[in-house]
Amino acid sequence: MTTWDDTDLIRRSVGETPHSVEGIYQYLQPFIREARVVMLGEATHGSEEFYAVRAQLTQRLIEEHGFNLIAVEADWPEAYAVNRFVRGRDGEISAHAALGLFTRFPTWMWANTTVRSFVEWLRDYNEEFIEKRHVGMYGLDLYSLFGSLESVLGYLEVVDPTGARRARERYACFKHYAGDAHGFGFAASIGLAPDCEQRAVRQLEELREQKWEYLQSNGLLAEDAHFSAEQNARIVANAAEYYRAMFKQPSVTWNLRDTHMFETLEALMQHQERLGAPARAVVWAHNSHIGDSRATEFASRGQLNIGQLAKQRFGNAACLVGFTTYGGEVMAAPEWGLPGEVEVVQDALQGSFEDLFHRVDAEQFVLLLRGNALVSELFRKPRLERSIGVVYHPHTERQSHYFHAQLNQQFDAVVHIDSTSAVTPLEFKHEAFLEEPPETFPSGM
Repeated sequence: MTTWDDTDLIRRSVGETPHSVEGIYQYLQPFIREARVVMLGEATHGSEEFYAVRAQLTQRLIEEHGFNLIAVEADWPEAYAVNRFVRGRDGEISAHAALGLFTRFPTWMWANTTVRSFVEWLRDYNEEFIEKRHVGMYGLDLYSLFGSLESVLGYLEVVDPTGARRARERYACFKHYAGDAHGFGFAASIGLAPDCEQRAVRQLEELREQKWEYLQSNGLLAEDAHFSAEQNARIVANAAEYYRAMFKQPSVTWNLRDTHMFETLEALMQHQERLGAPARAVVWAHNSHIGDSRATEFASRGQLNIGQLAKQRFGNAACLVGFTTYGGEVMAAPEWGLPGEVEVVQDALQGSFEDLFHRVDAEQFVLLLRGNALVSELFRKPRLERSIGVVYHPHTERQSHYFHAQLNQQFDAVVHIDSTSAVTPLEFKHEAFLEEPPETFPSGM
């Protein structure tokens, strides 16, 4: 049970932290200076303050430390439209219109006012530099099987119409499912779509084989367009495997997804370096993805995540920053696929990390964990940590939203914001939702 001695220890570790983003940024400096990757988490998918602090920290990382790549927990095609916006490639299209392409559940996760303000800032920032020095914004996720498929075909129609016909033939087996990834996954799991994955892999191989022929124009835009097409082709192949596994071997889907996300991050960094600049990436994703999985109860199930893979690949050149909250409000859905609502976040359970941080009696602070001897003993024994995705079930909160973790092994630092508010979704005329839940159902992280 949490004691006041524990709280005093946290207070000593926090010190005189200014309760502002500037203070958080300054405290993180020892970890940021040499980092190649800074991962900024969130304890929910719908808290305004998490988005706002991440955006402000990212601006400082770009302006003062030369970070040149932003990778977010979003599907590639929709995020690539935002990337085109921030690079000024689509004329007078607005940030609102670019974010309006996020039409699938949960729309508020990226189509919200805070993200809109950030991408507007990023476009203004990029306008000061030549294309080669622009900061891009990309998606890491793999849910966009059919959207990515159409993007591959669209690219090939422009650069190689004959290749586009071959691609249509290879992808024909997917077309039988009319955009229903869930239906495809079920059919594949019982052997009714035996060749789709192999055909998708062959299409990816051909894109790679034909790369230099397609890039004869030697232009930066041609290089970037081909890179995007290749990533979309990889998504088709990996998503086909993922959706089949949902029915046949659901225990492996989390690892398939996070492995794909990390491989996408590595591909983005390699692409950035081919353009001539050392890659430094900022990642926005849920705590469950960026906190080192080896420090959580999920490790016993063989579960990994992008934070673990980043630590294994980059060591302390990967800085993992988690975010926590004690209470307030959140934008979340009561069930998968329903519209988001402003929900009251219950006060954190007694004895949890969030409860301990609440007792510090500060609105906002950052706690450095890596190398902090003061808290290493305090956090040696796992405590409960809260995790809310796009679905919130307050009536079963302990079972649905808490797990055990060793926070000082999970993150390099944690930002605590004691009371958070819900994000404000952008308003659009469309109202479309994802037809089927992913493996993160019902929590949706």
